[in-house]
Amino acid sequence: MARRTGGDGTYVPEGIADEFTQGEPTSGEQPASGEQKPARPNAPALGVVGTLRWMWRQLTSMRVALMLLMLLAVAAVPGSVLPQRNQDAAGVIEYLADHPTAGEWLDKAGFFDVYSSVWFSAIYILLFVSLVGCILPRSMAHYRALRGRPPRVPSRFNRFPAKASGTTTASPEEAADAVAARLRGKISWLPMFRVDRGEETERGAARPASATVSAERGYLRESGNLVFHLALVGLLVSVATGQLLHYRGQAIVTEGRGFANAVVDYDTFEKGAWFRPESLVPFSMTLDRFVSEFASDTVAFAQARDFTAHVTVTEPSGEQRPEIVKVNHPLVVDGAKIYLQGNGFAPDITVRDAEGEVAFAGRVTFIPQDTMYTSRGVVKVPDVAPGLDQIGLVGYFLPTAEVEPDGSARSAFPQPVDPLLVLEVYTGDLGLDDGAPQNVYELDTASLTPAVDENGERVKVLARPGETVDLPDGLGTLTLGDELPRYVALDLRHDPSLGFVLVFSLLALGGLTVSLFTPRRRVWARAYVAQDGATVVEVAGLARGDDAGLQAEVDRALAAVPGVAEVGSGAALEQAQQPRVETGSEKD
Repeated sequence: MARRTGGDGTYVPEGIADEFTQGEPTSGEQPASGEQKPARPNAPALGVVGTLRWMWRQLTSMRVALMLLMLLAVAAVPGSVLPQRNQDAAGVIEYLADHPTAGEWLDKAGFFDVYSSVWFSAIYILLFVSLVGCILPRSMAHYRALRGRPPRVPSRFNRFPAKASGTTTASPEEAADAVAARLRGKISWLPMFRVDRGEETERGAARPASATVSAERGYLRESGNLVFHLALVGLLVSVATGQLLHYRGQAIVTEGRGFANAVVDYDTFEKGAWFRPESLVPFSMTLDRFVSEFASDTVAFAQARDFTAHVTVTEPSGEQRPEIVKVNHPLVVDGAKIYLQGNGFAPDITVRDAEGEVAFAGRVTFIPQDTMYTSRGVVKVPDVAPGLDQIGLVGYFLPTAEVEPDGSARSAFPQPVDPLLVLEVYTGDLGLDDGAPQNVYELDTASLTPAVDENGERVKVLARPGETVDLPDGLGTLTLGDELPRYVALDLRHDPSLGFVLVFSLLALGGLTVSLFTPRRRVWARAYVAQDGATVVEVAGLARGDDAGLQAEVDRALAAVPGVAEVGSGAALEQAQQPRVETGSEKD
């Protein structure tokens, strides 16, 4: 190659036009006086349309889609680590109180409402657009490929990694038909290969007329890939729809009482943005009886054996039916699942003030603190006589009480064998008249005065079922009811997208499996009559990537020819495919 130089003696690559080689001089070069400084070549401007096209190609690339998918997973981490307002509003308030500086910034950034924040929604929508923009052109290209024909038969087979040849007494057409039938498979409506049967004309002495077969398989690989991506889009749409339409409510129900499927009847209720209260089906449910079983043997003492809630469901039509709710066996009512989340005791407590008037009467929910059902509860007594302080009671309910010599007590078994109520007494302003919401399971004792004895020790009120005890300092009396009602914590969930999520998840798994394990193969065959009158059958195969089963596929295709006698593969086939050149003596 001739070495070309420019006017200044610099090397100019061969094949590059002169106008693309005239740039600005280097730092050590100065243009001659009177000469115009050569202009640097300018790249064509993209313009608005070109820039948008470039941005769209970047967004719909597989690289960006994977980055968005990873970013979505990372963005979901704060929603699992930090408390969320729609699930744990009290936890958010507590976190803000414990971390006033960091909590304020996190709140402004939306970390306590992650799944409804602007940045999480942006990632979600960009991933959706990226997948759709990637799927559409690939689907069109795949559709055109499905309508196309297998590639034509190559002129020489010796360059392929898998090949085999043989001779047979059958005609070239019969041999080619046998190979084509073998590649198509036995199921006509679901062929193994897409087969194209053809003929080649004679091309001189080097290439006699032959019957050919061109076959290709592996289109299901791309089909499975597209199904996987479409299923991902379906999952994104389903999850988003479920978040918009779902609702979830929690209610604590004691024996003999119930609740109606209405927003006001739930203790806590969360919903999607598109939820409408009128969409709730107006059924009701009553807890008839709750049965719990615990082991009493020494090996598995006090371990839970079974929890069963016997309920009666009343349909909007007025029809009633008995049902059972167990752990991990929810009750399904009108598309909503009702789970048994917890249980405990709700003793009936009556408090009378100093003037003998009933200041409080009702069942109080005590929350279990351990496996022995040592349960903690709070009683807030607001309705006292004028001029008297409000009363707050906080303490424990022990189903099977064991009192130690030092006065401490604990529960020794979850069932109510020897129940005991232990409460401390506080007086003052409970803040119930301020209108601010309060946690019914907590008592803020910071501004309250505890009841103490002459030694300064806090007074504890002990009551057993059916007993009436005096409160300290003449505050009144407390009566514990004879019965010990049980309560259950029910969790009702309704998500219309769960079925679609399951279907699209299975489709994604199936599409991914097909995409990973479907081989992409091409097989060609040629059958022609040799000079000795025998029919020579040559078969070759090519795969995309490593395919250990390709040679076996080629051998099976050759073995399908009737009466074939295998010559071999590799060198034998290369020798058989060498052009035949006639010598002078043969012409004579």
